[in-house]
Parts: sequence; structure tokens; C-alpha cells
Amino acid sequence: MSLEALARAALARGDLTAAAQAAQRLAMEQPERPAGFFLLGMAAAEAGQMAKALPMLEQAVARGGQAEHLAQYARLLILLRRDGEAGRAARDALAAAPDDALTLDTIGCVLARLGDHAASVAPFEGAVAAEPNNLSYRYNLAAACGFTGRVDAARDHYEVILRADPGDARVHYALAILSRQSVQANHVPRLEGALAKAQRSEDRLRIRYALAKSHEDIGNAADAFAHLAAANAAHKQAIGYDFAADAAIFDAIERVFADGAPKGWGAGLDDPAPIFVTGMPRTGTTLVDRILSSHRQVGSAGELQAMPLAVKQLSGTRSRLVIDPDTIAASGGADPLAMGQAYMTRASHHRPDGKARFTDKLPANFLYIGHILHALPQAKIVCLRRHPMDTLWSNYKNLFASQSAYYAYSYDLMDIARYYARFDRLMALWDRLFSGRVLQFSYEALVADQEGQTRRLLDHCGLEWDAACLSFHENKAAVATPSAAQVRRPLNADAVARWKRHEGALVPVRDWLVAQGIAVA
Repeated sequence: MSLEALARAALARGDLTAAAQAAQRLAMEQPERPAGFFLLGMAAAEAGQMAKALPMLEQAVARGGQAEHLAQYARLLILLRRDGEAGRAARDALAAAPDDALTLDTIGCVLARLGDHAASVAPFEGAVAAEPNNLSYRYNLAAACGFTGRVDAARDHYEVILRADPGDARVHYALAILSRQSVQANHVPRLEGALAKAQRSEDRLRIRYALAKSHEDIGNAADAFAHLAAANAAHKQAIGYDFAADAAIFDAIERVFADGAPKGWGAGLDDPAPIFVTGMPRTGTTLVDRILSSHRQVGSAGELQAMPLAVKQLSGTRSRLVIDPDTIAASGGADPLAMGQAYMTRASHHRPDGKARFTDKLPANFLYIGHILHALPQAKIVCLRRHPMDTLWSNYKNLFASQSAYYAYSYDLMDIARYYARFDRLMALWDRLFSGRVLQFSYEALVADQEGQTRRLLDHCGLEWDAACLSFHENKAAVATPSAAQVRRPLNADAVARWKRHEGALVPVRDWLVAQGIAVA
């Protein structure tokens, strides 16, 4: 067996020491060839040694530019948040015409992580064509089809997976949110069977959310609430969430900006391109992003981590969390100009070509409005506001990234209420400090007066009228949020006052909000 075959076999069985030894010999004996360097890099990456892995893969790519090597190099770059380089490597890998399933799937995953779901479909299709029985590859293709509006194709792929693995909880949840179910056609019996057999807590979480969505669709409010209550209580306990963690972040932001600009802050970067669409999750941020990106001058860059990462970078803190009280406190000593430059460098890799303006619709950017308006003084900011009770209910009933600290508050109604109250208080601070700079934009007002409110939105963003913004549902761009199905339909009032279906169960949090002075009538 050749040294390359030995190294690959050792990697396949998880023997990283043997893989590295064989790869090292190969690199020494054949230094002009890329294989030894590539396999050394792969062994290091599997061991979590990214600082060692990356230069080895760079050496491999420099010696031939093979599709497999470029794809794995792109995968490491995306893990290291070097998005621009990752995108170039992934597209170079695709141009090299790979034919093996793993390389094609890897390219698709990198493109998906970059938010280019439309481009990810072709490599995912190639991976499934090469290995049709690989359920992981098929799941990735199904998700990409869903994100790009190919709902029937997505459903077909998900059903293929469930025939092979009836307990796949990710697929059950994905199917539930793919489209609205009805009394005549729903998955409730199948989901109940899957829940009874589920062994892992993460699987039970997803299946219960799928059941809640299905019951909500067909009008069984009590059953929907019961499944959500069980799922969320278990998950909150599993992650050990305490609202004090988020309260400390809000406190830190308020301290840094108590007197407006932190001491010593100068001018930021004069770039009018970004439009930030912020707000509590599930309040219409995706809808407004689609409206704006339907404008001829605007493209959507998706939900970017660019501002949180710029603040983290310039704060210099070493914690593994992107946002924490120490990072916020330290950011007060950063240079706003450098912050703006760091943001634009990261965001530039996600900007659609040929558009003068772009949207960044990370909802949690409402935490960074003070940073944004100093670092990018020409940026426009929109903050979505939805009825407090609809906001609470919508946060409670949607499964966000289950391990993300951004959404850890969303598994308990009282935690959501507390979070909402702090969000409301922080927006009042931004209004006081930056009067007129942030458009607080009502979801309900938009539904009631689509054209009037769309004109108001475009005017705030410094955009001329474009009637295409009224036909946002015809926008063909991919959507990778729980709102994907909704924003492909014309604007409607279906989601207004949805909380009232569960009014009895929500009385305690409604009363608590009223006691905080928050109007819920």
C-alpha cells in the first residue's frame, strides 16, 4: 500500500498519529507533490490543530490546486472566519470540476456558510448524484432547495431521508417549517410516532417543535402550547440559562454609552452603503430585508456577524464568547474608524455584486447600535417593532440555533418577557442618544398600510421610490430563516395578534409587562 493510501486509511479509521506519520514521510519523499502536505493538514485539522493545519493545506494548494485540496482549504478558512478567502477557494475548487461526493458536498457547505445558497445547490446535487444513499449529503441538498424556494424538491429529498431513517429529527422539523399544514394533510401521527421512539434530548426538542408547528397550523392551540412548554422547559434546563447573563450584557452597553460617545472616540468611516435591519427575532426583519433588497440599488448580505466580530476584534478581549460584558466594556477604548473599517472588510465578502447599498439583517445588531452609529455614521438603521405579546409568542414558538447564546433567553416565557423589557429600554436609550437616526418600524403598521410604510422605510434609508419593493414576494433570492415560507407570499395579516390564540396561558407574562409600563393593549 502506498504512503498516501496508508495515510488516508489511517484518517478514515481515526488514527491521527499513524496518518500524520505516513503523510510526513510522503511529504519528505515527494516534496514536489501536494498529497503529503494535504494529508498532514487534514490530520492536524482532525486533531483541532488549526494553526498547523492551515499552512499545510496552503502548501498543498500551491502545488497543484486540486479540487479536493481547495475544498478542504476553504472549509478551514470558513471555520477561521476568513470568509473572503474561503469563498475564492470554494469557487476555485468548483471550477476544477470535482467528481467525488465529499469534495462537492464540502464546496456546497462552504458556499452555504457564506450565505450563497443559490450557488450551493449545484455542488450538493453533484454530491447526491455521486452518492445517492448518503443521507447527510441529501439533507444538505434538501435544505438548499428549501432556502431557494424549490419547496417540492426539498420535500421530496426530505421524504427520501425519512424512508431510510424515520427518526431523523432534523428532517421532521425541516418538513414542518417548509410549508403550512392542514387538517387534511399533516404529519402529526408520524411525528407522534417519532417522538415516542426518540432517545436523545436534542431529537425530542426538534420533534416537539415540529409537532407544535403542525398543531398550530391546523388550529390545535392547546396541543401546540403543550409541546412547546415541554420542549422549552427541558432545553432551558439542559443549557442552564440564567437571564442574569443577558442582563449583564445590557448593563454593560448602557454603561459604555451612558454619556453618548465613549471618551476619546473620534470620527468613524464615512461609507453610506450599509443598511442595518435589526430588532427582536421574528418581528419582521426578514420581511423588511426582502422589501429593501427588492430595490434596484440594494442587495441583501444576509445575517452578518461582521459588526459583532469587529467589536470583538477591536476590544481585544480573549474570551471565547463574541459578546460578553467584558468585551462590551473594553470596546469603549476602541477606535471607531478602525471598527468601521473592520466591519466593511468582513461585510464586503457578502455584498451582492452591482449594488450600491446592502442590507445586514442580523437582528441582534440592535445591541450594537451605539457602535454602528459611531463607527459608520452614514449607515442607516431600521429597528422592527411588533406587538410585545406577538413578539414573545413568536420567540417562544420558533426554534432558533439551539446552542447559540444569542437565543438562549427564548425557551422560557418569563425570560423572553425580561429580555423584551431590556430591549425596549435599550431602544429608548438609542432614541435619546441618536434622535431620528434609528427608524423604529412597526410590523403592524406595515401590514395595515404597505405602500405608505414602504415609502417611509425607503425615505429613511435614502432610497428613491421603487415599486418593486411592493412585490417583495417575487424576489428570487434565497431565504435561510424561519420566515422563508411567509416572505414568498404577498403581505397579509395572518400573523397579527396570533398570540391571542394562547391568551390564557400568556396572562402571567402579559401582566408582568404591564407592570413594567409596557403597553400590551
